[in-house]
Amino acid sequence: MDILHALVANLQTPMFLAFLLGIIATIIKSDLKFPDGMYAGLTIYLLFAIGLKGGVKLSNTTLVEFYKPAMAALLLCISIPLIAYGLLTKFGKYDRANAAALAAHYGSVSAVTFSEALAFLDSLQITYEGFMPSMLAIMEIPAILVALLLVKMNPTDKTEESSWGKILHELLTGKGTLLLLGGLIIGMISGKKGHEQFAPLFEAPFRGMLILFLLEVGIVTGRRLADLKKAGVFLIGFGILFPICTAMFGLYLGKFIGLSMGGAMVLGTLSASASYIAAPAAVRIAIPEASPAIYLTASLAITFPFNLSVGLPFYLTVSKYLYGV
Repeated sequence: MDILHALVANLQTPMFLAFLLGIIATIIKSDLKFPDGMYAGLTIYLLFAIGLKGGVKLSNTTLVEFYKPAMAALLLCISIPLIAYGLLTKFGKYDRANAAALAAHYGSVSAVTFSEALAFLDSLQITYEGFMPSMLAIMEIPAILVALLLVKMNPTDKTEESSWGKILHELLTGKGTLLLLGGLIIGMISGKKGHEQFAPLFEAPFRGMLILFLLEVGIVTGRRLADLKKAGVFLIGFGILFPICTAMFGLYLGKFIGLSMGGAMVLGTLSASASYIAAPAAVRIAIPEASPAIYLTASLAITFPFNLSVGLPFYLTVSKYLYGV
């Protein structure tokens, strides 16, 4: 399957079409609106489901199989924010606060992009390692800490006010971390027998819940499209080109450590994704002077739609090329 066929296949998935519908609803000023609390409920469901299913698969994985991917995930989530920060300050001319905020978002990961990558591979019947959800959990927090450390090394009056204790508490007790890690642990402990009990709720309905979630994300993204006019050429270019480069980093690293073709594609997708759940919460506390109009526009209105539409089929095509398929 070449990149054009992969692109068409991806654009025909109900997940992407739901996301597109949400954007269209905003553009035409529809009164479509999710009930209060539904978005939060869907977020809880998706994160917990990812953790549970990943934990069950991890319970059947040996340390020998897992330690190389885990080390690769750590390498990616530490190096990516450092590279992003350097590029943003040197070439983008961003101040330290906004550069660090963007670095935190691009070094961390998007659970929704990850879920869509798995759904895309499943639709094409391409297999991947069962422990990939644990990669998501590993990569979520360290990148944010690295980016915040860059600000702490060069503090402003506002950043100095935020203690590490408060920041760590927000990161470690935030719903994203708690649900992913909690789900992984529960899945690991309960194993196959536990899976039989939660499968009716967290397996079959997962795709439907993801479609609803992406419809809401499309609505939210549509509201951010107006900010693209203020974003500037550099930020738009960064939001597209930087994920492509980090995806290549993840893909090549995945092949180097022995992941399957599908597994390497997922690792590349994680590397290319930008957080809009965990990172914004931490940045809001630690770097209050950073502009949400910059980091939310970049992650939600530029990178997320790009990855969801063009990025996934492109990363799969590169992965197939690397593996000679």
